[in-house]
Amino acid sequence: MAAYLIRRLIQSALILLGVSFITFFLLYVLPADPVRQIAGRSATAATVENIREQLGLDKPFIVQYARYLGGLLQGDMGRSYLQKTEVAELIWSRLPATLLLMLGAIVCELILGVTMGIIAALWRGRAVDQVLMTTSFVTVSAPQFVVSLLLLYVFAVKLGWFPIGGYGTFAHLVLPAVTLGILGSGWYSRMMRSSMIDVLRADYVRTARAKGLGRARVVLRHALPNAILPVIAMIGIDIGIFMGGIVVVESVFGWPGIGQLAWQAIQRVDIPIIMGVTLVSALAIVIGNLLADLIAPLIDPRITLR
Repeated sequence: MAAYLIRRLIQSALILLGVSFITFFLLYVLPADPVRQIAGRSATAATVENIREQLGLDKPFIVQYARYLGGLLQGDMGRSYLQKTEVAELIWSRLPATLLLMLGAIVCELILGVTMGIIAALWRGRAVDQVLMTTSFVTVSAPQFVVSLLLLYVFAVKLGWFPIGGYGTFAHLVLPAVTLGILGSGWYSRMMRSSMIDVLRADYVRTARAKGLGRARVVLRHALPNAILPVIAMIGIDIGIFMGGIVVVESVFGWPGIGQLAWQAIQRVDIPIIMGVTLVSALAIVIGNLLADLIAPLIDPRITLR
């Protein structure tokens, strides 16, 4: 276990290093000039060059990257060009809202997706299977803003069950979490259906049935723990996606998460914030996948970490 963890941590560090290098390079060659955003359109050439020199943007790429990486190793993610605030502080202030939405969305995805996948697998080839798989196709294809506005109009405007937007209470969380749950449940349901069908064909499931165990017990006790393993791996990817922010959903519901922060930074070419959000997202994906790998043996003891 220790050797596995050390190897994974080294791999994770190399992945994060690669992500930081590629992202920094892409932002370096970006046609948009962050200095112009700071100085304004009426600034003179001398003012622009002075700001560029102060920010160190007049240095070669490798010098800028080395300086950023050195600060990052010391826990310094830089300072926002426009907001004049530490990037770590800006991200930290948005983190609670992002984590809350991520947790709510993943719970909704699992409840909807796993349930749909199990039902579709048990009635494979029948009308209910076709309806559920068609529904899953629609959910993964539906634009985020369409589902968001539809739920907002029906449950907030017409019925008045939930607030139109904002953050702070459980009622504010329901609609954005359910929106993301609906949009992501299709992937989980398809994966769960395929995995459950394979598991139901296994010898140990046939043996359990031959012993006279009820259908519900066979599915929940013997089939589900093994069929859900691929779904757990998908959660690791979702963690990174949600940590990067769901811009459209956050904007529609006025949710103050990292997504809105990243979108504002992209519009203003605020490179330190863009770098910070990208690295946080990459770190979340790495941690999510590592946790998924560590949880898998707890569900199925036959799985070993090598």
